[in-house]
Amino acid sequence: MVHPMPVLMNGNQQNNQSMKKVIVLLLTFFLFFLIVAQSHENKNFKIMCYNVENFFDCVDDSLTDDSEYLPTGMRGWNTTKYNKKQANIGKVITAIGGWEAPSLVGLCEIESEKCLFDLTHYSGLKNLRYKYLHHESPDVRGVDVALLYQPKQFKPIHDEAIRINFPQAPTSKTRDILFASGIIPTGDTLHVFICHFPSRLGGELESEDRRIFVASVVRIKVDSIFNSNPQANIVIMGDFNDYPTNKSILAVLNAKPINDSISVSGLYNLMHKMHTEGKGSNKHNGEWGALDQMIVSGNLLNISQSFFTMQSNVHFFDADFLLENDNAFLGKKPYRTYVGMKYHEGFSDHLPLYADFWY
Repeated sequence: MVHPMPVLMNGNQQNNQSMKKVIVLLLTFFLFFLIVAQSHENKNFKIMCYNVENFFDCVDDSLTDDSEYLPTGMRGWNTTKYNKKQANIGKVITAIGGWEAPSLVGLCEIESEKCLFDLTHYSGLKNLRYKYLHHESPDVRGVDVALLYQPKQFKPIHDEAIRINFPQAPTSKTRDILFASGIIPTGDTLHVFICHFPSRLGGELESEDRRIFVASVVRIKVDSIFNSNPQANIVIMGDFNDYPTNKSILAVLNAKPINDSISVSGLYNLMHKMHTEGKGSNKHNGEWGALDQMIVSGNLLNISQSFFTMQSNVHFFDADFLLENDNAFLGKKPYRTYVGMKYHEGFSDHLPLYADFWY
């Protein structure tokens, strides 16, 4: 019987097999470390704020003075214009989000829950699964603030409308402040305020006391949060109808510019620096200014924390489609829905702002 001869490998063949084993081992380790590194890579949590300029539905609300924005009203507001406005707002939010939708979107000048339902179900946002928080406010015209949120990124545990009652003018009405607390992906609690302070109608100085009072109401709520947790994560955003350097913001709300000395229980205005550099969300008499702002607690500026942002992470969104030529003062200006009483088909008289947070 003939036995098969054993196959003998020469030295080169043995070396080749050893090299292959080493390469496979190295690739395995490389893939393992790549997966670990990716799992520790900071992930984006984008927060956006936008005064959308009079997003009214076409339904008459008997409790408010919304006649201006009805089909029978002086502006001839109708379903076609409403759908266009809805599509425009959706376009802005998706453009800011890019590949990922903003986690939170604070909105000002929303008339009703119908507006929010239609925006999240029938505009370009329809596949993004936004939920929203909203309360009807006593504003004479019926415009409110609201918060859109991604349920996987923000799980609300509390929300309320903070009613504004002016001591010296008890019959005067304005928008509520929307306050919400929710759990973010790190397991931490994030407190969010959506504000739309009283307008400058009648003059800046003549109306200033109203904004100062609203700022004091927000500050009282902020202090109550800090008393419970000095390291609380707080975001205050909206249209303040005052600039970062005005008394209501800088002195009463005590939202400071970001500097080298950050207190965890202080408030810091992410827009202060840009405003002083002539950048902003709104253009008045040829000057850009930051009426729209985002203010954060000091703990959110600590990059060693599990959830944080930085001064360089905040922006006014000035995409070309949101702007038009400013023939009166040169440069560009926001592309509005109306110019006076003339329908202009645009977006808003304000630019949106957003900040990238990381976790």
